[in-house]
Parts: sequence; C-alpha cells; structure tokens
Amino acid sequence: MKVLKFGGTSVANAQNITLVKNIVSSSDNDKNIVVVSALGGITDLLLKAAELAALQDDTYKSLLKDIEDRHLQTIKELIPIASQSRILSKVKSELNALETLLEGAFLIGESTPKLSDKIVSYGELLSSYIIAEFFKEQGLDIVHKDSRELIKTNTVNGKTVVNFKLTNALCQDFISATPHKIIVMAGFIASSENGDSTTLGRGGSDYTAAIVAAAINAELLEIWTDVSGMYTANPKLVKQAKAIPHISYEEAMELSHFGAKVLYPPTIQPVLAKGISIQIKNTFDPGNQGTIITKNRNEKGKTVRGITHVEHIALLSLEGPGMVGIPGISKRFFEVLFLSNISVVLITQASSEHSICVGISEADVVEAEQAVNEAFEYEMSSGKINPVVVEKNLAIIALVGDNMKSHQGLSGKMFSTLGKNNVNIRAIAQGASERNISAVINKEDVKKALNALHEEFFEENIKQLNLFVMGVGNVGGKFLNQISQQKKYLKDNLKLNVRVIGISNSRTMIFDEDGIALKNWGSLLAEGEKADKSKFYETVNTLNYRNSIFVDNTASAAVSNTYGSYLGNSISVVTCNKIACSSDYANYMELKQLAREYNAPFLFETNVGAGLPIIDTLKHLIASGDKIQKIQAVLSGSLNFVFNNFNDKTTFFDVVKQAQEEGYTEPDPKIDLSGIDVMRKILILARESGNQLEIDDILNDSFLPQESLDTTNNDDFFASLKKHESSFQALYQKAVANDSKLKYVAQFEAGKASVGLQQIPKGHDFYNLEGSDNIVLFYTERYPNQPMIIKGAGAGADVTASGIFADIIRIGNF
Repeated sequence: MKVLKFGGTSVANAQNITLVKNIVSSSDNDKNIVVVSALGGITDLLLKAAELAALQDDTYKSLLKDIEDRHLQTIKELIPIASQSRILSKVKSELNALETLLEGAFLIGESTPKLSDKIVSYGELLSSYIIAEFFKEQGLDIVHKDSRELIKTNTVNGKTVVNFKLTNALCQDFISATPHKIIVMAGFIASSENGDSTTLGRGGSDYTAAIVAAAINAELLEIWTDVSGMYTANPKLVKQAKAIPHISYEEAMELSHFGAKVLYPPTIQPVLAKGISIQIKNTFDPGNQGTIITKNRNEKGKTVRGITHVEHIALLSLEGPGMVGIPGISKRFFEVLFLSNISVVLITQASSEHSICVGISEADVVEAEQAVNEAFEYEMSSGKINPVVVEKNLAIIALVGDNMKSHQGLSGKMFSTLGKNNVNIRAIAQGASERNISAVINKEDVKKALNALHEEFFEENIKQLNLFVMGVGNVGGKFLNQISQQKKYLKDNLKLNVRVIGISNSRTMIFDEDGIALKNWGSLLAEGEKADKSKFYETVNTLNYRNSIFVDNTASAAVSNTYGSYLGNSISVVTCNKIACSSDYANYMELKQLAREYNAPFLFETNVGAGLPIIDTLKHLIASGDKIQKIQAVLSGSLNFVFNNFNDKTTFFDVVKQAQEEGYTEPDPKIDLSGIDVMRKILILARESGNQLEIDDILNDSFLPQESLDTTNNDDFFASLKKHESSFQALYQKAVANDSKLKYVAQFEAGKASVGLQQIPKGHDFYNLEGSDNIVLFYTERYPNQPMIIKGAGAGADVTASGIFADIIRIGNF
C-alpha cells in the first residue's frame, strides 16, 4: 500500500485536479490512500473570514462568496452536467453550514479555538468530497472517507495532539476492511474523542498522510507538491538551487524545521520509527524523480546537504552579573516561556553564564518579554539582572548535513562567507551532533546570505559578481561590450558568473534583477526611468546582492562623492574616475579604510595608465617590502598623442581636436592640457607609495597661455588655442633645435612632485614613446639604477575598459 498526499497547489483548480487523477490512476499498487489539502488559497480565505466575522466586520461575506464561487466553479469544470446536481446540492449544504458558523462568530463578536477549527476544516472537507466524486465519474474504484472518523486527538497543555493508539487502530481496521482500490481522505482535519472537529496545524495535510502511512505500515509515502523535491536552498530565492536526489530522515527534519516549506516538520516523525520512505514529487512534472527520504542515506559523503532559513524571528536576551554561578536561572527562564506556550527555536548561552539568548517567533515577542520581566522582577529591581532585551526583524539561516560533524572548518567557512558579504551575525547555535549550524541575521540579508552560502558550498566554485554600472559613454559602452563578449569565457575558465544588474547614464537608468541583456542594453536604457544618483544607490543597497560591485565610468565629482556610501555597505567600487583618489588626503584614506573595514575592494587601476598594470605593480612592490625612491613618468596618453602628432605642418588646435574626437582626452580637453589630469595621476602614485600629499603640493609648470587656462567652456578653449598657435609652434621649434622631443613629464622624488612639458633628448627612455603610450619608471631600493619600466597604451576607450574589466576580475579572485 502507498499513501499519496496532494497539497493545495496540486488541487488548486480543475486543471490541476485532473493531473492528480492521472497520477493516482497510473499507480499499480493494490491499494492507495489519497490525502488532499483544501483548494489552493481556501484555508487562508477561511481564516480571514473567521477573523473578520469575530471583529463584526461584515466584509467576511464577500470572502464567503469567493469561497463558494471557487468550489462551485471547480465542480462545473470537473463533473459532467448530468451528475452535477447532486454534488452541487451537497456542497451548497456544507457552505450553508459554514455560513451559519461565521454568522455565529459575527453575532457574538469572537471566535473560540473550537469554532475556528470547525470553520477552517471546511476547506479539506469540501475539496476531498469534490475530488472523490470526480474520481468516481472518471471510473476509478474509490471510496471517500471523512478523516475525522479515523484521526483522533486529545488536548494536552492547551495544544491538540494525536491519540496514536486509537488513531492507528481505526485506520488499520477501516483500510484493511475496505474493498476499494483508492481511498480519498481530507488532510489537516481530525476530531476529538467526543466528536468535535480539530485541526493538525498549518501543513497538517502532510502530517495526516504520515499518520496514516505509519498506521498501516505503507511501503511509501509520496508528498506531491509544486516543486521537484527538497532543494539545496529555496529556489525562489536561490535560482541555482538544485533538487537533492536522496536525503536522510534527520537531514530532512532539520531542513523542514528550518523553513523548507515543501515538507511540514512533524510529518517525518510518525514514519521515522517505521522506516517508511518518503518521496517528494512534483504534480506538474510527475516524471521527475524528486527527492527520496530514507534512513541514513547521504550520497558520496557530502557534507552540507542544504541551506535553509526561518523568517520572522526575534531574539530574547537575558543577562546580568547576578546570573553567574546561580543555579536554576536557565530553568526559570525556559519555564516562563513554556508556561506562556512559547516555542523556542534557537538557544545560545555564554560560557560565563552571564547571558542567555533564545530565538522565538516574532509573533510571541510581546508576550514573552512581559512574562520574563515579570518572572525576574525581583532580580531586575536589585540590579542583578537587566531587563530582557528584544531584537526583531531577524531570520535564522542554517547549514544542514549528516556528515558535517566529520568535516573540519565548516563553521569558519560559513561565517567567513557571510562576513565577506557584510552579513552581520547576531547569534550562533550548533548542536552536539553538528548536523546543523545556525546563525541569526537581519531579515533583509536573507537572500544575500542564502545565495552567498549556496555559491560557496554547492556551485562548483563559480562565483557570481553583480555589477551596477554608471556611465556608459565611450569607455562604459566598450566595457559592457567586453563583458558581453567574455561572459562565457569567464564562467568556463575563471569560474566567474558576471551579471550587470543596473546601468545608468546622465539621463536614464535601468535595473533587472535577473541580469540585463547586454546585446541590446542601449535600447533598454533609452526606455529606462529618469536617472537619479541617490535612487541608483538606494536600489543597489536595497537589492542587497552578494558580491555587488559599483562601476563608475564617469568623470563626475558628484558620483565620486558616493563611493563612501557604497563601500560602507560592503559594495565594492571600481572606477576610472580619478577625482576621489586625488581629492583631499583625508577623503582618500577614509575610502581606503572603509574598503578594509567592510571587506569591499576599492580598485582604480585605470586612474593611472588606463589598462596598464601600474598601480597593481606598485602595490606589489610596496607589499613585498620595497621602497620607492623616485618615479618618472609620461602619464597622459592624450598629451603624448598631441605632442607626437604636433609639428610645423599641423596646428596645435587640429591635433587637440583630433585627440578629443578619437577619445584620447577627457570630454573637457583642458583637464588634460592644463596638466591637472597628470597631477592627479602622479598624486595617486605618490599616495599609493605611502606618502601623504595633496594636489596643491604639486608644482605644475603649465605650457598653456593664461587665457586658455581661464576659459570656462570648450568653445572658448579651442578658440584660445587658435589664437596662440605661434606660442605652441615656438615650443616645437625650440625642441627640434635641441634635437629633442616634447613630452609632458610627471616626477616624484624625496616627497616632492612636479609636472610639466620637457624636452626629451635622444637616448632617454621617453624619447621614442609612440602614439598615446604611457611609460612609468619606478626607481626603488631594489631597482636603484635600472628602473622597473611599465610601458604601453595609456589612453583610449578600449584599453581603459579592459583595465576596468581587469579590476572586476581581481575582485572575483579575492
């Protein structure tokens, strides 16, 4: 014999009930017991209607009408017209009785537990009757049995508990005596020994099925639902979650207790002692194997089998010096909660005995706080124990697995993963069996925590990076195209799954939690909402994704001012914007400190030399103990391009205009030509070398006329270049006369920095620098005479984008 239980989604409507019929009729067992829940959503409607009626709110009648319509419509879709009259009459009669009960609650203005049980039982009573009649119409050999005649309960300490001795005898007698191949029963409902309707709690249909399976020693209990088994994590929150093919009773109990809603926690208890297997299957994909639950089955000795969570948790903490060494404090504390009928889901106590902390349902926290404060009123008034501390808006996450106890370092791995993603842990609990490691966290961090842990323990070391990109002009556009082109390579070879979740330019912005389709990001962005830097940040923070990276491809000071907010929320920052790192030294250091404190990398390789690994190399020199003695560099690809192309056959204006049009300069070319851009770069290198320096400390020997420096827009600036062409030609002719080339050089030595145009003679490392290339000479204690040289393309959208890309990969490899 086999017991099949079908949940509310499986019997939500006529179409789904037809699928259930196909599953039941295809079984080749001699006898099947089919346990069904209420039609999907009906139990909630019944509870709400009872609540409204008790409040004397006559809108309960509209809910009753919805309940009636759902059932009558289901009958009309399932049952042939010729057979409908009898069934409709029976259902309407039951609905009339339900209406009478609700009217009673409305008239007296309250709903007792006994009345509530009777009202809510109608969901399963009606669904089981309708389904049984449908099966009969389809020619199945069935009998419909009222579960209240078989499942008997007692009341113990105000709670309904099953009388197993009586229930087992009734189930065995009826099922063995019935000649029918299929028995249809209602889940969830039972009755007391004197015949009053009772219920087995939310999720009680699973429990009903398990009770019956254990009573008749069934060969298998099948739980049919809307997912294909128990998953490594909640698939609604973790898209990479996978079904677990085989799991032990103990692991399943832990997972279900800590929120795996596919299985009601008490379900396993009746079948556990009998060794009856449980199979979780999908009504909408019956061919899928699902999950089989048996005794001590952990395939391939896997450590963590699942990650789960419980929401709506509150922490209750009792502490004080008067608790230390005093026996009986714990007993009194837990006795108070027991007498208040409050269930404790997590316990942790300091070894100093100075504090006890428990996790309870948030719904019980007011009553618990009051009860504990009253119980310890004397100790609190004398200062021996502090008033109880309550923390709300929490959740519990848990790692579960039978073999976790034999695997070292799992706790450290779990907490390290959470810490890296700025998930604050409020309490920790681990049983002696080490089958479960639990942590209490803020509820808004649940999704991030589950995904981070699932990635760490189940996803074959594939790390997901979630990018939020601001600025998609020349550089930003190239960057997005590179990400799109290399996405598969990154996943296959570097085990990095890179998704762009948000994009913004100065006009519009878009977000897609599943990742923006990069092949048409431009058209999607054009249709986005109005751009707003503050809202962009708030959205990134609210989404709260693990491994989040803010990518700034702008030259905006306003955008650079937001870095601290991102870093302070453990959101990494990658930027080609030089403003932040060349701002006040205090701000630069604060950003570096935030990055360290919140484990959020702050990378800006492209601030100097575009895609060249200049800053990264400098960091490695410093980290290895080397010391910088002198830096000489040509750091402006745009200025190098300009002076490599400027001669007596061209005009300075034309060359600068060409540089701007080809993307070698900033949108405002004066930033490059005035030397401010190079000043920022040498300042950043000096700071990264360990020196405290401000931008005003740098000597700038500008070659631009004062009139050009004083302009406030590009048109005036270019006009001034035309006006002073003769002065630029004079600079060129002087260099030619000295057999030299013009290069804009930055230098740092002995704590002092300078930038300016220099005549570079033949034989110098800078002389043959081509196009827009950059070059840096690092003179250090280890390289005192022959410097370390880094040379290559130092400007251009492609190489700058590739430098940003490289920083993203660095974060992925952290």
